[in-house]
Amino acid sequence: MGHFDRALGRRRFLTALVAAPTLTVAARLGADALAPAAAGAVVPSPAQPADLTDFGDLMAAATAAETSLLVLQVTTDNRVVFQLPRAEVGQGVTTALAMIVAEELDARLSDVDTPLSDARSDMGLAQSTGGSTSVRSLWDPVRQVAAAARARLVTAAAQQWNVDANTLTTHDTAVWSPDGRSASYGSLSAAAAKVLVPAVSTAPKSTSAYTVVGQPTTRVDARDIVTGKARYALDQPVAGALPTVVARPPTINGTVVSYDASTAKTMPGVVAVTQIPTGIAVTAQTFGQAMDAKAALNITWGAGTIDSVSDSDIQGNLAAATPPLAPVLTPYVEGTFNFAFVSHAAMEVLTAVADVRSGSAEVWTATKSPTGAQSAVASAVGLSTNQVTLHVVRGGGSFGRRLFYEPAVEAAQVSKAIGRPVRLMWTRNDDMRHGRLRPRSYHRVRAGYALGNVTTYQHQMASVTVDFSGSDTGTLLANDGYASPTIGTAFFGISEACPYNFGVVTEALTEVTYKMHTGSWRSVYSALARTAEEIIVDELARAMGQDPVAFRLQFLKTDAERAVVSKVASAGNWGQAMAAGTAQGVGFHQEYRSRAACLVNIDCTTSTPRVTRAVLAVDVGRPVNPKGLQAQAMSGLMDGIATVLYAGNHLKNGAVVEGSYADFHYPRQATAPRQVDVYVLPATGSTPGGAGELCVPAAAAAVANAYARATGTKPRNFPINF
Repeated sequence: MGHFDRALGRRRFLTALVAAPTLTVAARLGADALAPAAAGAVVPSPAQPADLTDFGDLMAAATAAETSLLVLQVTTDNRVVFQLPRAEVGQGVTTALAMIVAEELDARLSDVDTPLSDARSDMGLAQSTGGSTSVRSLWDPVRQVAAAARARLVTAAAQQWNVDANTLTTHDTAVWSPDGRSASYGSLSAAAAKVLVPAVSTAPKSTSAYTVVGQPTTRVDARDIVTGKARYALDQPVAGALPTVVARPPTINGTVVSYDASTAKTMPGVVAVTQIPTGIAVTAQTFGQAMDAKAALNITWGAGTIDSVSDSDIQGNLAAATPPLAPVLTPYVEGTFNFAFVSHAAMEVLTAVADVRSGSAEVWTATKSPTGAQSAVASAVGLSTNQVTLHVVRGGGSFGRRLFYEPAVEAAQVSKAIGRPVRLMWTRNDDMRHGRLRPRSYHRVRAGYALGNVTTYQHQMASVTVDFSGSDTGTLLANDGYASPTIGTAFFGISEACPYNFGVVTEALTEVTYKMHTGSWRSVYSALARTAEEIIVDELARAMGQDPVAFRLQFLKTDAERAVVSKVASAGNWGQAMAAGTAQGVGFHQEYRSRAACLVNIDCTTSTPRVTRAVLAVDVGRPVNPKGLQAQAMSGLMDGIATVLYAGNHLKNGAVVEGSYADFHYPRQATAPRQVDVYVLPATGSTPGGAGELCVPAAAAAVANAYARATGTKPRNFPINF
């Protein structure tokens, strides 16, 4: 990867009017501003690449030009509309961006709409959702666009009333004069569209003037979700779209040798049986009829790409591929760690609706890589990209899964073949056994210490290759599919950094390629690498005769990092007396220019360990919606509990064993914490950091360390109850 200037992460934006009958303002990228200096440390370890440039910085630089295409419009019916170039998959980005717009425009939050933008080939990577970059990357340009719109609305009102614009104020989606007159933004929109040079400043507000950003806010779509009004892909009102499912091979990447659909075609409601590259699709009047007919197919399957491969084979190859650790002359602690494959297992299964006709295609799907999906659909049905309209709809969870868009391609292929629109659905088994998995990984860690200091830290990680092919992340890092030799190491380098002053730090990734479906799973490498590291941190503290919390407070590099650890320790009553078989554990993680700590209490007195209480503290620099951050933290906690204690996938002779929530053991009420407290620290910076993936590593580490203390063991294989 070439040189990258972090100054690109802090940009100044200009704005420009877009030709339209009502006020429409776009961002324009201006000159760069210098980034603030990094915090120092008394005895610092040398900086690692991720300390200097992380994925968010890289995305900001790569998408700077496309950010100028963001557009905000004020309509005559007093609606403020910002076409959001991101996916809403439950993380609350539509609410956070609506809050930023409402803040800078002095509009009522209820007057702001943030519809998801259709795929726009001109935006490219700027429309990608991932890497906890959405709020972080849109913060500056959206604030500037909204502030510029407000200035033009004020100017239009001043011209209409023939008064000094500087005497006017704004609130409640209207401009107000000192004499009590007011004009709604909608009534001023046409006139504001003609204002070329605003009479008041177009600069965003000072953070001290914020009344919306930073306030705990219920999601703008919460009522629609809980009442069933919210529409997902299968809910789209596409006339005549027929339910479709796909029969898939018994092993990964198996192929169809031959099939007999004679019985299936005679069954009630069946409309068509279609062979596509991934299997045999059955289309019927209802999903129940399609599923019944799928079961009646007689298919001869060919071999898959890894039919002779099982977990033990992969584990052995990963261990063999891991470089040896350098010898250490001082006392040291060390460990080897294994992490299983893990499904994303989002609540909503993968779906898409497609209507392919001669010369055009229209697709509805939840995707975090819209332009990639648009291009893939076009290629699959023999159209140009500009002949494909791809509508991005809300998704019921992702965790990295919806960076990929297989259902959209399959739906388009079936629709073209039968000449009718289709609603294609993957079953839970489809995604568990033929979808994307967090790769299995193996870790060797060794840390040397002497005279009260940690002198060396080595971490060699080997992983099955993460397949980024087709996703926008892969496009950014020039991925070429299963066998890319650099994609993983590049991403690892810009995401992994030891937060402790541990002397000479060495961290590296080796990937082993298998032709199977993998993908970035929430927090990508950090949920694995940092969990292993935090376990070693606890073991270092024990070896050096220190309390785990006190040890972290001593060796963490910055006051901001120490603050979140101190918060969970005090709020969670760290060090309290615990009954036999129960214990507390703590974990810390910093990434995305944010920090998080987690403390848990665990009960290991039964065969099913349970986290009974969790306390999390997050510092994201500038929190936009603390309520949304709390939800993100709780979500990350549940992923940490799941992947450390219960949830994983076995691979046996080229097939994934688990097929549903019945055997993929994600926590339920009986195994979820009875009490969870999340503390969002007050603003410590002027801009937001990332949050969506932040708490997974901290929570996973806390659970593993609590388990170790409760059982007196050193956990090395995850999930523990596999």
